[in-house]
Amino acid sequence: MHKKVFLKLLIFLSSFSVCAQSFVDSPFLQPISKKYPLQTEQKQKWEKIEIDRDGNVYALSALGLFWLVQGDLVPDTRFLPLNGKVPVDICIQADAGVLYYLFDDHFLSNAHAGKPYGDFSKGKFNQMAVNNMGDVLLAGGSNFQIFESGKIVEGGVDADILELQASDGDFFLQTSKGLLRWNGRNFEYFLETSPIRAWAVQGDVAYVAVSDGIFGVSVLSGKQVLAKKSKIPVWEINALQAGPHGLWAATDMGVFNTANFDNFHYFESKRWLIENKALDVAINADGDAFVLSASGLSKIEHQAMTLAQKAEYFQKKVRKRHLRLGLIGETRFSKPGDLRTAELIDTDNDGLWTSFYLGSEVFRYASTKDPVAKQNAMESFESFERLLSINQLKGFPSRTFARKGFKVSDHDRWRESPETNWEWKGHTSSDEFVAYIWVAGILDKHLDLNPVERQRVADFIDAIMTHIIENDYYFIDIDGKPTLWGRWNPEYINMYPKTVGDRKLGSETITAGLQLAYALTGKELYKKEAYRLFEEHGYLDNIRIPYANIGYTPNVMYLGHDMGMGGWNHSDDEMAFFTYWILYHYAFDDELKKVYADVIEDHWTIEKPERNALWNLIAFGTSGDLDLASVEWHLREFQMDMVRWDMQNSHRKDLDLLPPNFRGQSTKVLLSPAERPVMRYNGNPFTLDGGRKGMRELAGDEYLLPYWMGRYLNVIVDEK
Repeated sequence: MHKKVFLKLLIFLSSFSVCAQSFVDSPFLQPISKKYPLQTEQKQKWEKIEIDRDGNVYALSALGLFWLVQGDLVPDTRFLPLNGKVPVDICIQADAGVLYYLFDDHFLSNAHAGKPYGDFSKGKFNQMAVNNMGDVLLAGGSNFQIFESGKIVEGGVDADILELQASDGDFFLQTSKGLLRWNGRNFEYFLETSPIRAWAVQGDVAYVAVSDGIFGVSVLSGKQVLAKKSKIPVWEINALQAGPHGLWAATDMGVFNTANFDNFHYFESKRWLIENKALDVAINADGDAFVLSASGLSKIEHQAMTLAQKAEYFQKKVRKRHLRLGLIGETRFSKPGDLRTAELIDTDNDGLWTSFYLGSEVFRYASTKDPVAKQNAMESFESFERLLSINQLKGFPSRTFARKGFKVSDHDRWRESPETNWEWKGHTSSDEFVAYIWVAGILDKHLDLNPVERQRVADFIDAIMTHIIENDYYFIDIDGKPTLWGRWNPEYINMYPKTVGDRKLGSETITAGLQLAYALTGKELYKKEAYRLFEEHGYLDNIRIPYANIGYTPNVMYLGHDMGMGGWNHSDDEMAFFTYWILYHYAFDDELKKVYADVIEDHWTIEKPERNALWNLIAFGTSGDLDLASVEWHLREFQMDMVRWDMQNSHRKDLDLLPPNFRGQSTKVLLSPAERPVMRYNGNPFTLDGGRKGMRELAGDEYLLPYWMGRYLNVIVDEK
């Protein structure tokens, strides 16, 4: 057998053998935004945008013709005879892709050796189109003139001409009555309808935007070939353009793209555009969209990328600008989205957020044995150790720490450290506790620790669990009182009805901690305590509570907090799934493993509509459940821009909205992460609107952890 044929067969068989629970990380098209704001305060009244065959981008305004060069829109002064002259119109010749200029008494092009040229009476025409044969159509008022093969054809239509287009060898007009096509002798209507907001011809089909949707008609017969689609993101369409990736629409509230009118890619807010009101859109040969707005240009390009390359981007991003004292900090800006004004600040859950990044490095090491990954993981673990050592309490983990005088969040929760010029944050919660057991468990199991490192991890979790047990299953802060949420005492846990998730979750987290501490230290106390909680206080029964039982529960108050009527708690999901990895992999015996697997499967079934790749992979790595398509979809759709821009989707006409419900699921189908507000995994992914006005940026470790866990579990197969 020929070597190349054998290799192709081998690759095919390999991919076939893993297709049930794996996918090959092949390149996909990742949308990325680039913005080109005007570098002048002079206001422009833009008329249109065009792109020639060489990728030059032109924007026409009443002040002249501009082109995009080195990231700026500047006057086009390249051609001396045209300097200082303001075109009435510009257009691109169909298929040939060359630029034509229309002035008030002539037209010309610098292509074809400069031969295209025509004169006419001054001020007679203000629009132009050129077909693929080089014929030129001019229009003004209701009159038109065609320059073709050395002759001129003049005529008129029954209403003012609003717009011209050329496609292949054809010419088309729009009037207030509808759309007309040139039949070689005159223009005749193939569509009579009004008003038309925008239209575009592709092949034999004209796509037409009206006040409440888009439909398609044959330009040859006038018959409708696409029924009107009203379920599109925005009705207020200003321009349509067809390209390699389908139809693009510029609207008053962003732009959208569709290849089949069943699925839409919606681009709005400063994540994608300089401003939402899009005046025009043009598509280059690669299918990239250039969007014209009053403030400049925005480009939405599609870069071929693998998930591994995407991970490399986020890896570098985290290392360069998101680590504060070894912990993941949130970046804030003094000017929206401006990286030059970035500051790293503490947050309410530095340990929890850092555990995403540390976890990604652990699984990167487990997948690749890269020593740098281990170095990075241990670097952040050193910061976890300091959460214990920086305060004066035995075994009590600080929420975070900072140099004295530089704390940012929750000033009333900070305490002075015994270490000179340092402060630490108290009020430590169960969220942070979950991070501690997650970090300790994966370091111990997946990082190939040496004896000294392994002892450090064991000592870390031993100190915390000893504090909890000695303080009657509470985190006791410096004031001698339990923290608000650091509570696992049976009296607290079992005060909740079985319909409130805190009863189940608290039992899970403390059980996982006791199991882990027993495995890492060998101390019988931890195993004994776990079984005492099972037998005397029903913690195993609590763990078994089905998620279908959790729902609205009135009259459950805890220190002023309504615990039963607030809807689904997505922070609890986050804590639960991190806990599941430890709960399952450190189970005392196989019988408990089976119990835990059933519990995880029950929770994962509820979570499936959210399509979260991390919860998906944790479920697969424990109970064995896997929604492979959602893992790939989530990681591919995950946005590259992590700035917390304000996003708006509730106005969209293409969404199937659901009535208010306990889980907060707003739509039947989950929107792409690229279209939703940036949030951590403790937020509701069905949130349609929101953001932080571009004044905050997340690190992207929410992508890194599921990617590297997927690699570790062989769900994602590297293309190499």
